[in-house]
Amino acid sequence: MRVYRVANLTVIASTLLLASCGGGQEFIAKNEPWRADEEQACLTSGQVRENLFVHARSALGGPSPCGTRNPFEMAAANGGRVGLKPSATLRCNMVPAVDRWVRDVVEPAARQHLRSNLAEVKVAASYSCRAVNGISGGRLSEHGHANALDVAGFVMDDGRVISVKTGWSGRSDESAFLQAVHRGACTTFTTVLGPNADGYHQDHFHMDLARHGRDGQGRICK
Repeated sequence: MRVYRVANLTVIASTLLLASCGGGQEFIAKNEPWRADEEQACLTSGQVRENLFVHARSALGGPSPCGTRNPFEMAAANGGRVGLKPSATLRCNMVPAVDRWVRDVVEPAARQHLRSNLAEVKVAASYSCRAVNGISGGRLSEHGHANALDVAGFVMDDGRVISVKTGWSGRSDESAFLQAVHRGACTTFTTVLGPNADGYHQDHFHMDLARHGRDGQGRICK
């Protein structure tokens, strides 16, 4: 047994850790060695390199199960062509996944359905030490590991703003674009949640690289 003190909360845990974050919200976190192994493999591979749009930042976490050892601040994708605003704090594995999704899915979908080039991805959330859906007492969100990105909308270079909240069931071209973006995300990320998932995702797409199933190879796409 190990004893943890997190945000003035002392807990004793073996496999599960009950912790709290700012504001007193509690969550349950598992000991998951694969996370550190996966991050180290990504860092060693060199697939994420600092540039004008991706910067290494100090480690997240501390006396908490939240965080990641070598996080990055991502301000743009596809060589700076598409801004992420505000910039996203992500673990190593998420950076190339987001870049690939923007380049191979979102940009082509914008040209096809909206006849415009993509200028910006509107980020709703990235790293946040909290429980899933912000419900105290639940399991630690993938956001708490910097392993998730929430996107609220997209800005085209002609000035149009396509919102997930209003566009999902809105104009035919906007709806077709968002459906294509969501569908394409499911080939890049292991978890994708949108307006059809539940009431918590009516106004954004949630995407992460969590492991699902006994073999860790499962996917969730809603």
